[in-house]
Amino acid sequence: MNQDKYTEETILWLKRHSAKHLTFAVSRPESYRFSAGQFSRLGFRDGNGFIWRAYSVISAEYADTLEYFVILIDDGDMSARLANMKAGDTILLDKTAQGFFLPERFPDGNDLIMLSTGSGIAPFLSILQQPEIWQRFEHLALAHSVSYRSDLIFNDYIAALSEHPLVGGDYGKLRFVPVTTRENDADTLHFRLPESLENGSLRCAFGLDFTAERSRFMICGNPQMVQDTFQALLHQGFSMHRNRIPGHIMMENGF
Repeated sequence: MNQDKYTEETILWLKRHSAKHLTFAVSRPESYRFSAGQFSRLGFRDGNGFIWRAYSVISAEYADTLEYFVILIDDGDMSARLANMKAGDTILLDKTAQGFFLPERFPDGNDLIMLSTGSGIAPFLSILQQPEIWQRFEHLALAHSVSYRSDLIFNDYIAALSEHPLVGGDYGKLRFVPVTTRENDADTLHFRLPESLENGSLRCAFGLDFTAERSRFMICGNPQMVQDTFQALLHQGFSMHRNRIPGHIMMENGF
C-alpha cells in the first residue's frame, strides 16, 4: 500500500471490558472525514507488507478522536496485535472511510429499526450521536443481541445518551432492547433476532408496529444473522433498499 494512502496514528486509550471485548480511541487527522455508519481500515506493518482490517467507527462524525469496538478472535492475526496494544502505540489508518450503510440513503420512513449482534452494534453507536437522525425519525429502535448478559457492554453508553448535549432532548424517541440468546434474564429478550421477528416478540418489545410505510431496517452483525434476519423481513413483505429502487432494508456484515 502506497504511503500516501494512509497515516500513522496514536492509540490514545484502551478499555478492556473482558478478555475479548475491547474499545479504543486513536488520534484523528484533521483531514479525516466519515459518515456515521461507515468503517475505517486499520492496519499494522507486517514484515515487508501490511495487515489491514475494517472496523466501524463508533464515535460521532464531529468527534475529535476515532473510537472503535473490537471482539477479539482466537488465533486471529489482527486480534493478536490489538490484544497487545497499549496507549501510546501507533496504528495505521487508511485515509478514506468506506461503506454505504447510511440511514440517509432511505428517502422516507418514520421509524428506524437497527438490528445488531456482537460488534455489529458499532455503526449504530455512531448513528445515534447524529442530531439529524433524531430529528428525522419519529422513533429510533435498537436491538443488540449477544450470547450472555456480560457481553452487553454498551447498555450504560446508550443510557448516557439521555444526557448528550446534542441528542439528549430527543432521547424519549429511543427504544432499546437487549437480547441474550444463551442466558435467561428478566431484562432481556431471549430469541434470536430472526425468530423474534417471526414470532412478533421484537415488535412487542419495541412497542412499535412494523409496516412498509413507516419502518426502515438496518441490519449489522455476523453473516448468518444478517442473512436470516433479511429473509425473515422478506417473508413479512419488506424489500431490499437500492439506490434506484427504494425499499425497507439495508444490511452490513459485522467485522
